[in-house]
Amino acid sequence: MAALDGLPPLRDVIQRHGLDARKALGQNFLLDLNLTQKIARTAGALEDATIFEVGPGPGGLTRAILALGARKVIAIERDARCLPALAEIADHYPGRLEVIEGDALKTDFEALAPEGPVKIIANLPYNVGTQLLVNWLLPKAWPPFWQSLTLMFQKEVGERIVANEDDDHYGRLGVLCGWRTEARMAFDVPPQAFTPPPKVTSTVVQLTPRENPIPCAVGNLEKVTQAAFGQRRKMLRQSLKPLGGESLLLKAGIDPARRAETLSVEEFCLLANSL
Repeated sequence: MAALDGLPPLRDVIQRHGLDARKALGQNFLLDLNLTQKIARTAGALEDATIFEVGPGPGGLTRAILALGARKVIAIERDARCLPALAEIADHYPGRLEVIEGDALKTDFEALAPEGPVKIIANLPYNVGTQLLVNWLLPKAWPPFWQSLTLMFQKEVGERIVANEDDDHYGRLGVLCGWRTEARMAFDVPPQAFTPPPKVTSTVVQLTPRENPIPCAVGNLEKVTQAAFGQRRKMLRQSLKPLGGESLLLKAGIDPARRAETLSVEEFCLLANSL
């Protein structure tokens, strides 16, 4: 990609700016420029879109997104050490990269979203990735402000995102993702692609919003899934006791002897609507 954008190799950028990846920030820098392009391409056409990126670090994925023609990238970076490296990319792509120093968990992405299509593409910091995803799944209005999410997680988290009933990985995250999105695992990324290499394989997950998810109160769905999967090996009559137990299940037409991992997304919505 150096030939594509004329910017220095990422290893040189990291060395020049003294950017050692910090565990406390969940940082693992992705230096394989072929892989960063592959991630960006997974999001589809970028030419008319504004892209949100979280935790760009030295900017490997940022560069791929811009080189593939994104109209604008808005990058949220908590680590002030990375800002000079990102400023160099902004200078190379005048008017197309906006860097906001801040905590993504406290960022109102919806308020920052401009007119036109918005996509979120990120190699998410491991320590905040799941919470950010849940925040994007539960905005004030639906369909959401974003057109797609192309996100990298630890593979175990990716498996939870795409899991359906009767799958060992199925839980609260699978219900929320299955309720509001179509989710798929696009491809795995080996540890050696990162600096420093994490101890686990990563995976890129692609999520697109369902236009008309089953009508359901978000708060109720969260309560039901939290209670059901909090004691997933118990029968639902027991795990849902604080919410009404057997009477709630019968009201929803669900056998009280079943366990949480056997219920479909639709059945969890029935339970939530029966609260």
